[in-house]
Formats: sequence, C-alpha cells, structure tokens
Amino acid sequence: MANTTGDVVAITGLVNLYGIAVDSQRWELFDRVFSADVHADYGASSHWTDLDQFKSDFAAFHDPFDSTQHTMSTHVVHVDGDRAHSFCNGGWRLVRKAVDGNPLWDGTGWYDDTWVRTGHGWRIAQRVCRITWWTGDPFVNETIPGVKFELTTTVLRREADAGRIGVLTACD
Repeated sequence: MANTTGDVVAITGLVNLYGIAVDSQRWELFDRVFSADVHADYGASSHWTDLDQFKSDFAAFHDPFDSTQHTMSTHVVHVDGDRAHSFCNGGWRLVRKAVDGNPLWDGTGWYDDTWVRTGHGWRIAQRVCRITWWTGDPFVNETIPGVKFELTTTVLRREADAGRIGVLTACD
C-alpha cells in the first residue's frame, strides 16, 4: 500500500502534537500519540515500555522548567498498510531560572518512530530519540536530583550506515 496523503498528514500532525504536549505539559495528549505498550528509547538510561510510566516520568522531569519549546521538522513518512515509519528532526530549548548561572539548555536531535494503525488512528509503537547537538548549562537538565539526561551525541550518518534508522530501512 502506498503512502496516502491522509496517513502522512495524520502522522506528521501527531509528531507535532507530541511537541505541543510536552511544552504545554498536557501528558494526556500522549494517549493520542503513543500506544499503551510503547517502547520509547531516549538514550542509555531512558527507556520505557509502558505509556503510563513514560507520561509520569516525563511529567516529573519537565515540571521544574520555567518554559520549554520543542520544534519538529524534516518529516519523512513511509506507510506500508497498517504499519508506518517516520523520521524527523527536533529542536528544544529548556529554561530553568532556579539554576545558578545560565538558565538555558538548547539541543537538537532526531526521532525515529515505528507506527501502528489502531481503531483510534495511528500510534507510535516504538520510538528512538537521540541528541545530535547541545549547548548551555547541563545542570538545567537535572530536574530530578541524581537523574541526569544523557548528554552524549549520536551521529545520524553512523546510525543509518548501521541500519538502525527505521524509515530508511523501510524505504529501501
């Protein structure tokens, strides 16, 4: 089955809804973006296989920020029947004035998602998120004492060469 405009628009809209959900801290919107048994991999120590825990942990991490801004771009979507893959770049600014020094942490990264069509529409069943670049005060990210955000970077070209980018594999 070829990509349909409706599927591409729906998936792109849901990826963008994710950014709005995070920035508005409307965690119930994750129910419209992710499957209940989502496998979300945000780096070395940030893995979830349960949507409720994913939402709870994201709420705890993001609550101390004075403001956040997530932008999603460079959407690529490949639909194959009731499964799909998408890829996009993301940028984010995190602001926390309670931190001594620079209250900003800026980063960019990418999201590689595997989607399933459900009775309620498309949902992300698997997500891989990796940082490609960051700058600012790393203590801005330490909103939960002792829980540190992985500040390593991942080069997309290497991940693609290793066959670990789902949308590229699906398009081959």
